[in-house]
Amino acid sequence: MAEDNAKTGESAVQAGHSGTALVLEGGGFRCMFTAGVLDVLMEHGIYDFGSVWGVSAGSMSASSFKSRQIGRTCRIMLAFRDDRRFMSFWSLLTTGNIANGEFVYDEVQNVLDPCDVRTFNANPIRMFSVASNVIFGTADYLECKSFPEDVAKVQASASMPGVSQMVEVDGNRYLDGGTTDSIPFQTALGLEGGRQIDGYVPARRGLVVLTRDRDYVKELGNEGLVLRSHRYDSYPYFTHALETRYLRYNAQRDLLFAMEREEDPRVLVIAPKEPVTVDVTGSDGASLLALYVRGRQQAEERLDEIRAFLAKS
Repeated sequence: MAEDNAKTGESAVQAGHSGTALVLEGGGFRCMFTAGVLDVLMEHGIYDFGSVWGVSAGSMSASSFKSRQIGRTCRIMLAFRDDRRFMSFWSLLTTGNIANGEFVYDEVQNVLDPCDVRTFNANPIRMFSVASNVIFGTADYLECKSFPEDVAKVQASASMPGVSQMVEVDGNRYLDGGTTDSIPFQTALGLEGGRQIDGYVPARRGLVVLTRDRDYVKELGNEGLVLRSHRYDSYPYFTHALETRYLRYNAQRDLLFAMEREEDPRVLVIAPKEPVTVDVTGSDGASLLALYVRGRQQAEERLDEIRAFLAKS
């Protein structure tokens, strides 16, 4: 195992100078699609990314990609989908979090299906977990440099409003990153509308994995339920972010697809071909596995296209 990890780390060092960012949308159990895509990339030795950006459950997928653990995200979601400690209303009632933080980010992370922290920490590919700053209503891009020290940043990114406690990191209060930046390609590529990050040189190109089909149009939806709870009335900037999320999300996708149509596109987008019926908290094993297979099929069908795109960076 140590020898394999050393070889993996060596491959990662070579990949760390790439000009391509890997950007992963969130979506709870919908990230089984992402898991399928990433597993195919890893199986084919495609690690040519200088950074990986994860939002919510996409941040959990990013962790397994940085630690080079093929199949880990799929295993975790399938193995624990019906465990009430993983994601359930029982957990919400007993811990204040629909996803039990102690179970997910400690017992699973370190014991039941442990992250290969040696490979994760040796891998120079930079990982950013996107989290929403509740005080300012803006996205923060929390760099995960080492585990287990930075696991709380992943938890912050994946803590859904209304059904999760805020997560404190470096004195700031955070909730799910999807509220403020669902698809962080603008920051990853240094585009207008993104955030400049100290010490980060924007990538030249971005491979973006979505968890919604291309025809999807977001509505107020769950954010409206959270707003009607008045839980965040004392955080007006975050409330505004919830109110306007669907507008920003749809505009973000429009920009992403427009960039994809350019003559020499800076982005390559992988998205489900059909609407995804798996819910954020859905736990039907057959549906989850089918979505994982859809992600694998997409990646395998477009493998040559992905390689050609990465070769341009």
